[in-house]
Amino acid sequence: MDKYRACFIIPGEPKAKQRPRFNTKTGRTYTPNQTISYENLIKMQYQSLVGEKYTENQVEAIITCYYGIPKSISKAKKEKALHGILRPTKKPDLDNIAKSVLDSLNGLAYKDDSQIVSLKIEKFYAEKPLVKVELYEVEYGI
Repeated sequence: MDKYRACFIIPGEPKAKQRPRFNTKTGRTYTPNQTISYENLIKMQYQSLVGEKYTENQVEAIITCYYGIPKSISKAKKEKALHGILRPTKKPDLDNIAKSVLDSLNGLAYKDDSQIVSLKIEKFYAEKPLVKVELYEVEYGI
């Protein structure tokens, strides 16, 4: 049976991990500032809301992304959005959000994100945009 590990919220619109950029003058690759800022926010939220929990065991991750409802949406569509009937099909892509969240927790929640053995990620609309992250330690055995 799985046991509870950690749950925390990342405020604001979900953000994807951006691809590394290449500086033609120096010949070096670098991580874009937006990615660094978002990963630092994730680390800060984890530490302030969860603390120093860390595992070397297998982990199940559940990431729920809540996008802000567009202002131009009709009342009928807004109701559907708030009840989970109408869901976001806009960027960023779920796999890139997961990459951003899981990479930033390396060395903090777990040794490496290769320990993630199960991942569930979904998109919804909400009045306040945020990302909810749940981590469960998976116990060994059948």
